[in-house]
Amino acid sequence: MNITKHIELKHFGSYDAFTDLEKKLIKATYQATFKSYAPFSKFYVGCGLLLESGEIITGSNQENAAFPSGLCAERVALNTYAHSGNNSKIIALAVTARSEQYDIPKLLSPCGACLQVMSEMIQRQNADFKLFAFTEENGIYVAEGVESFLPFGFELK
Repeated sequence: MNITKHIELKHFGSYDAFTDLEKKLIKATYQATFKSYAPFSKFYVGCGLLLESGEIITGSNQENAAFPSGLCAERVALNTYAHSGNNSKIIALAVTARSEQYDIPKLLSPCGACLQVMSEMIQRQNADFKLFAFTEENGIYVAEGVESFLPFGFELK
């Protein structure tokens, strides 16, 4: 049996095409990078979740000398949301990074562990969400769902 998956990411060079809430999400996500604790990697990552209610929950990477005890920004934001008991569904997740020391990848992608946590969040809320991956230098890439970044996530049935 052959399996074929189509993956599409849309690229935007400016913020003009986005709604006011999406622009607010992008701004909050970038601001979250300033709450990162990254003394080892010097790679500051921010994540923002946009909920149906319009609320935005953010997270930032938190490193630890006892590697790999640190947490990625995406898991910080998703676990904060899960712990909050908020029943408003996630409709978009944004991730960005900055560093004075390293070049940021042209397409900034969440790691596999974070993508799996996103996949399970989709299962928990029974609804997918958009992903925004952006940097100031390279613009904004948008995927209509997590499957674009993780086409074969582990599913709990």
